[in-house]
Amino acid sequence: MIRLGLDEAALEARGALWTAREIMQQPAMLLRTHELLEARRRELEAFLRPLLVRPELYVILAGAGTSALVGECLSPFLRNRLPCRVEAIATTDIASAPELYLRRGTATLLVSFARSGNSPESVAAAQLADRFVDETHHLVITCNPDGALAKHGFASSHGCVLLLPEETHDKSFAMTSSFSCMTYAALAALTGIERTRPRIELIARAVDSVLSQQVGPMQVAAEQNYERVVFLGSHVLRGLAREAALKLLELTDGAVISAYESPMGFRHGPKTIVNDRTLVVIFLSNDPYTRQYDLDMLDELRSDGTAARVLAVSAQRDGARDPADCVHVPHLERADDVELLFPYIAAPQLLAFHESLRRGLSPDNPNRSGTVSRVVQGVRIHAAR
Repeated sequence: MIRLGLDEAALEARGALWTAREIMQQPAMLLRTHELLEARRRELEAFLRPLLVRPELYVILAGAGTSALVGECLSPFLRNRLPCRVEAIATTDIASAPELYLRRGTATLLVSFARSGNSPESVAAAQLADRFVDETHHLVITCNPDGALAKHGFASSHGCVLLLPEETHDKSFAMTSSFSCMTYAALAALTGIERTRPRIELIARAVDSVLSQQVGPMQVAAEQNYERVVFLGSHVLRGLAREAALKLLELTDGAVISAYESPMGFRHGPKTIVNDRTLVVIFLSNDPYTRQYDLDMLDELRSDGTAARVLAVSAQRDGARDPADCVHVPHLERADDVELLFPYIAAPQLLAFHESLRRGLSPDNPNRSGTVSRVVQGVRIHAAR
């Protein structure tokens, strides 16, 4: 834990030990998650392959909070790779309006993401899918074998439960390693472990490099006392921008206004949020065509001179314009953007962690009022019509 600038005793005293540990364990946990997938490869393939070749299949990527954003990150990529229809739909939406999202005559694979699996909406969405759809299959990706969602998956005759390493059942308030490992597990399971096998070592190394190199810079960034932080990303990276904004909001107990958009969409109104106390972070795409638009926005924001700072996160050195204002991600210069999800989120996690500490909060449990909890409480699931 020295790599975060504090030893374990100091982290524990400040209520930051679990958050720090779970951020820093991500390279190792990604490798562990891959090993787990390899061990269950034949079982996963036997369950998924007959389903995913069906063009009429409807794949719903579902979760609540950060778990929902796993689906938002992956859905643009999976829509392009799979012959079936793929959508990311939050369990909170399914639970509150099932008739808008579930189709009785359409074979459906509900991919449920959950850290604990005990959020009422998670189980409700799975139960509603069973009720509203004639043919439902369940892939449950969770970090908690004892959660209600895992139990529902185990009990389903058309289900498969993928349990991630115990350490990814994050004990801190904010999800970090659970997010990255659920994302990787779904990517590998749904597109083929043989596709991700040659890439996982490079991905883990890239995450480790960012974590090693950005502790100091992100601590310095936190000390600048930004009042607003905006994250921008295209297609899969837009979902990541939303997750980065959520991490900052959660760990600062709402003290820092955080927002997200696509670089192209940012001009259409949301750009008015930028002032001289705003940090803008742009996740640069590796795709040559998309990257042009990302770089146009990067140049525009720097030319405007309105933001306090504009920071690029990039796997390529060329085109990022200003090395002093770029988080460089090594090893993935030619990677698909979906592989950049894992190292790109590391710097925003560190920024949120240091912002939390600087404001005198306990990152493991930053909500002072106690109105928000690690596992959502107080949700009443009403009987659907």
